Amino acid sequence: MSTSRIPNTFRGRLTGKTAIVTGAGTRGEGFGTGRAIAALFAGEGANVCLVDRDHDAVMGTLRIIEDLGGRAFVVEGDVTSEADCKRFAGETRDRFGGVDILVNNVGIASAADKLDDLDLAQWQRIFDVNLKSAVLMGAQAVPMMRAQGGGAIVNVVSIAGMLAYGGMAYGPSKAAMIHLTREIALAHGRDGIRANAIAPGHIYTPMLDGLIPDELRAARRKAGPIGIEGDAWDIAHAALFLASDEARFITGTCLPVDGGVTTVGSLAAASLLADES
Repeated sequence: MSTSRIPNTFRGRLTGKTAIVTGAGTRGEGFGTGRAIAALFAGEGANVCLVDRDHDAVMGTLRIIEDLGGRAFVVEGDVTSEADCKRFAGETRDRFGGVDILVNNVGIASAADKLDDLDLAQWQRIFDVNLKSAVLMGAQAVPMMRAQGGGAIVNVVSIAGMLAYGGMAYGPSKAAMIHLTREIALAHGRDGIRANAIAPGHIYTPMLDGLIPDELRAARRKAGPIGIEGDAWDIAHAALFLASDEARFITGTCLPVDGGVTTVGSLAAASLLADES
């Protein structure tokens, strides 16, 4: 398992904090966003509750954190189940006394791109995993954050929630999650709770192994202003900043972590693609 992007040094930016990270496992080798976020948070001093339904995937994350000397534990279950979400939060409180940070990272996608192709059960499942889970987890975390004077929620969305990329479920679910973030920021700001979203774009993780042809990966790199693709650590570092006290005056925002792709118009992107060999 490659660990080449794990920082060599940590600054203790989350010392004394407790975080819940959903979708904390990675299927296969390397680092997905949940694993990278959890490992970075633990390295920076946080106690971390690792939520996932895949035992092998999440245990791999736990082993990495333990090798770093961090503190974490695993809870397995379904983030679309209210009972399971109560259990995740309750076990975190029992172990560490409360919750300071919630990262709603879990997400699934579908390839259906036309209304008459939709499998409505699959459409509902995507909304449940991507959006309902954030509501259920937030409903458990907010009272604990409020009781201790505040906290931070970080929702991992997608640039597909900002721009049309094809698909009647994934992008719309992420767009709803972006607006949910704003509403949480408004509703709970006076409770000392900040809520922000991160929108990954043109990120390559192990989940995409074998799913994206080399030609498409090359085209994604060319279409961005800086000509590279991102990885899970780019998302993790953004999440660390937004979860930390360094972002104390930032709430209700959506931060694209996309190499500038969402700043480029279609004609400019076409020019970039044409100019690159």
